[in-house]
Amino acid sequence: MPSANTADPNLKNGDMMLEARHITKSHPGTHSPVLYDTSLSVAEGEFIAVVGRSGSGKSTLLNVLASLSLPDSGHVLYEGEDITTATEARRNALRHRDFAVIFQQHHLMPYLSALENVLLPFMAGLTPIPAPLRDKGRDVLARVGLSGRADALPGQLSGGEQQRVAIARALVRDARILFADEPTGSLDSATGDEVMQLLQTLNGGGLTIVMVTHNAEYASLAHRTLHMADGCLRPA
Repeated sequence: MPSANTADPNLKNGDMMLEARHITKSHPGTHSPVLYDTSLSVAEGEFIAVVGRSGSGKSTLLNVLASLSLPDSGHVLYEGEDITTATEARRNALRHRDFAVIFQQHHLMPYLSALENVLLPFMAGLTPIPAPLRDKGRDVLARVGLSGRADALPGQLSGGEQQRVAIARALVRDARILFADEPTGSLDSATGDEVMQLLQTLNGGGLTIVMVTHNAEYASLAHRTLHMADGCLRPA
């Protein structure tokens, strides 16, 4: 188990990097709220964990924060900009440039190498992949501890290595915020520890992280832990 993160949660003064204000979100086609009047502030460089039982609204909150879906009411602000009222083109630009998302399942392409999976966001129409992009992909793989596995196919990698490739793919565009939805949920405890240690290292390098997890031990490694219940957030 990685050691607890003891860094000061008030890493930077001034305005919050990301804010959710009075978010309400219902199941599609219903009036049953998954999120109810939910608010959250995230400072630059902070590592926040959201815990709660299955169906409590954790992943829905993460999707709204990452601009993968819009709330029914309320606002999400990124560096003071209301991205809930922004154009779809603007939200796409943020998802491509500043936001990165990883999921419980790594969603790697089985016929592509680790390097090619990392570079997938850039590969449309680029054949062969330009050398500067290949170098960037190798640099990111080295950052997550996979410098010697660039040419391996997903089936040749362990579960932890596959999740590291997924994290590298999320980071290759130099994202500023990583949204992690149950990143250790499909891994055994030892491999989950490795992934959490990597997330701590990335956060120590300045990456802001918002993580959803059902694992209370892993949540305790974040700067701050919040509990989701009945669509509302409260300190854990």
